[in-house]
Amino acid sequence: MTPLEFDFLKTFLKTRSGLVLSNDKQYLVESRLLPIARSSKLETLSALIQSLQKGGNRALETEVVEAMTTNESFFFRDKTPFEHFKETMLPAMLQNRATRKQMKIWCAAASTGQEPYSLAICLKEAAAKVGGWRIRILGTDLSQEVLEKAKTGLYSQFEVQRGLPIQLLLKYFDQKGDMWQINAGLRAMIEWKKLNLLEQFSHIGEFDIVFCRNVLIYFDQPTKTEILDRIAKALPDDGFLVLGAAETVVGLTDAFKPVPGKRGLFQKKQAAQAATRPALAGATSRLAVGATTLR
Repeated sequence: MTPLEFDFLKTFLKTRSGLVLSNDKQYLVESRLLPIARSSKLETLSALIQSLQKGGNRALETEVVEAMTTNESFFFRDKTPFEHFKETMLPAMLQNRATRKQMKIWCAAASTGQEPYSLAICLKEAAAKVGGWRIRILGTDLSQEVLEKAKTGLYSQFEVQRGLPIQLLLKYFDQKGDMWQINAGLRAMIEWKKLNLLEQFSHIGEFDIVFCRNVLIYFDQPTKTEILDRIAKALPDDGFLVLGAAETVVGLTDAFKPVPGKRGLFQKKQAAQAATRPALAGATSRLAVGATTLR
């Protein structure tokens, strides 16, 4: 691959997915795209790049973008965000949404679905507190392929062993040969939708909690700022944003402030300023239909 071809790919991927490739990632590009070239009956990586340059092959363009975006996920990944959910976010929502008993959660860059399903399990485990509530979880991703896997809720032995306690596996999964499938009740709690964070997403509505973990690290600073500011518009003043351990809003946007003592957890600036007063009281949220009522 020539330097000019690599420069084209860098521009192509940044435009389509926001992914920023450094010059030392050429080996990664080659390892992921050579199999696509071969399966597309293109003899070389240069031939694949020439096809992309010509345009008009949407299927190939999509395959290239999906091959280069990382789809790493596992159940209860990093643990801390789920502790924040159980100990901070959920109690706040139970208080603030007590009248309406409705809550919406968005998992952006949900990959193969382990994060949304982990949250669904947390909610099932808290059934005594959220019984009768209408709760909607939306999982989105750039890749249709990983969303199709997420919809099935079907995982290998290796996948369920990564972060999922055995008691929760036996409680919420059914064994299907050498695979495990999360039960129908939990699958029904989650809606899946293909979504590119580079595009406008106001049409998906407002959410009380947004998980957007381990995806901003792949974007440049202006793109991070733009996405964070649009997420802020999708959250009410008392909503929560959860980022990955290596991600922050500091230096990117004034719309959010860190929740003190809660790594990776952020609130709208208005809520952070109100924290010195009796906090998190009485807010309401506009909610879409189609949620699941927990019993």
